[in-house]
Amino acid sequence: MKYSIEHVINVLSQVKDPETGKDIVSLAAVNSLSVEDGKISFSLILPGNNPFSKSIEKACRKVLEQELDSDTIVEIQNTPRIQAKPVSLGRTDDQKMLPGVKNILAIASGKGGVGKSTVSVNLAVALALAGAKVGILDADVYGPSIPKMFGVENEKPTVKRVDGKDIIIPIEKYGVKMLSIGFFVRPEDALIWRGSMANSALTQFIRDTDWGELDYFLIDLPPGTGDIHLTMVQTIPITAAVIVSTPQQVALADALRGVGMFRAEKIEVPVIGFIENMAYFTPAELPDNKYYIFGKDGLKKLAERMDIPLLGQIPLVQSICESGDNGSPSVLETETATGKAFAELAQNVADKIEERNQKLAPTKKVEIDPNANCGV
Repeated sequence: MKYSIEHVINVLSQVKDPETGKDIVSLAAVNSLSVEDGKISFSLILPGNNPFSKSIEKACRKVLEQELDSDTIVEIQNTPRIQAKPVSLGRTDDQKMLPGVKNILAIASGKGGVGKSTVSVNLAVALALAGAKVGILDADVYGPSIPKMFGVENEKPTVKRVDGKDIIIPIEKYGVKMLSIGFFVRPEDALIWRGSMANSALTQFIRDTDWGELDYFLIDLPPGTGDIHLTMVQTIPITAAVIVSTPQQVALADALRGVGMFRAEKIEVPVIGFIENMAYFTPAELPDNKYYIFGKDGLKKLAERMDIPLLGQIPLVQSICESGDNGSPSVLETETATGKAFAELAQNVADKIEERNQKLAPTKKVEIDPNANCGV
């Protein structure tokens, strides 16, 4: 009997990790899943010191045998997850906001439509798969997409009372804590807010949320260079920024403006690299072929000219779009070209943040006169 990958994932989500109490799918422990010809195979990746790894493997086999055809062959590779190396602080440690967060990474793009949120989600999950503690804030208030891409658009964050104050508990999936305005509004409703209202909501998401201990806190910024960007750098000390672009010339021009914003006088947030999305097209039936439909190495050449590292080149494949729509980030398919590309990107980002922290002083909040022209 044939089963879809989605069906198998739903069955495996019944298995809980006794150490955390969470299901193994939410913990991003199920990787490289394939279902074909009466055979199910996947890698079970748990922290190396998890004492329940063998019992979890047995539970996976049991639930698959119970829920699916008993003749189905199940192959499980139990692989310890590589623990993240110690992460240096990339921000001042005297901040009242996000006291347990070591590094804050802004992910920006000069224009919309370049796949910035797709990159942000897959980067967050890739860092979590490497063993890091990760959170992500969807700062694109007018076009929130993080809930959909994580497959949690129907969930609602809970609230707890601490010292007479309501504290938001972020949604967590695939080992990533997340918060978005999309959790609080219906998808069909347009958010008609003035800039001050949007800024206030984002500030509350940072100030009044229990983010806990995080190695990396990613901020998925809206496209362009606007008011929300300034609010973020004034509210929290951003460790570094990355710019996402496609190879198209029009996108590169906007990427330049993105760099200019972070490098502007009085802002001066280090830009640690570019990420080229849709770098080339690879058809599913010809995985080794590359077609440069948006131009070849456009961002790579810009990166060389500006002496900014190119951290990764992500291919354009249909599965990335499908994975985002299904709430299953493509980086979870670790053996695919996109899975490997995002894993490499995560390693490069982590290395560049570490390098930045070794060479530069910790970031402080930006002090900007509201009436001043920042030159962006």
